Amino acid sequence: MLTQSEENYLKAIFALSEQQTEIVSTNLLSEKMMTKPSSVTDMLRKLADKSLVSYLKYQGCELTDKGKDYALQIIRKHRLWEVFLVEKLNFGWEEVHEIAEQLEHIKSSKLTDKLDAFLHYPKVDPHGDPIPDKNGNFSNDQKTKQLSFSNINDEVVITGVEDGSIEFFQFLKHCEIGLGTKVKIIAKYNFDQSVLILLNEKEIVLSELVSQKIYVQ
Repeated sequence: MLTQSEENYLKAIFALSEQQTEIVSTNLLSEKMMTKPSSVTDMLRKLADKSLVSYLKYQGCELTDKGKDYALQIIRKHRLWEVFLVEKLNFGWEEVHEIAEQLEHIKSSKLTDKLDAFLHYPKVDPHGDPIPDKNGNFSNDQKTKQLSFSNINDEVVITGVEDGSIEFFQFLKHCEIGLGTKVKIIAKYNFDQSVLILLNEKEIVLSELVSQKIYVQ
């Protein structure tokens, strides 16, 4: 039985290993967990004692197969709860992350499996991130390309976002942008790499930062 803190570390290590390399540095993990490197080192030693990570002094850590399986189950629970909160309780997609952070620590695998079945085995969460199945496998229905790489006159559908902050979701909500929203690329400006889109007969300028954080197909 792991503590919530230990589970949060496993999930963070998995996320960083997907973004960077398999070996996650202590400093990078310290930044993500917003704590001192010495505290991270103490936690990594505990996780190593439980055979969940391989800890390399002065280099960083890597999830073991056991640790990766555990991290994927936490991610699965988190994303399934997000689907439930949006689809069944009518929460906004900008509201669900923090609530799911609490619900993901429920231990019952039977509850998770029943939740998955109740939701008809969703492949992606409300932010477009893929949901692993009970065996830790992802489907191929994943986020495709960044909006910033679309061409003028392309008609695309929003399939996911990179940024999970409340501020970013509030901005998207203000622009009436959500999963499944259809937009057309009207112009791209060389001056600041911003993108002009057409949405519901309304033109909206998105900065380069925003267009890089939105995924489409």
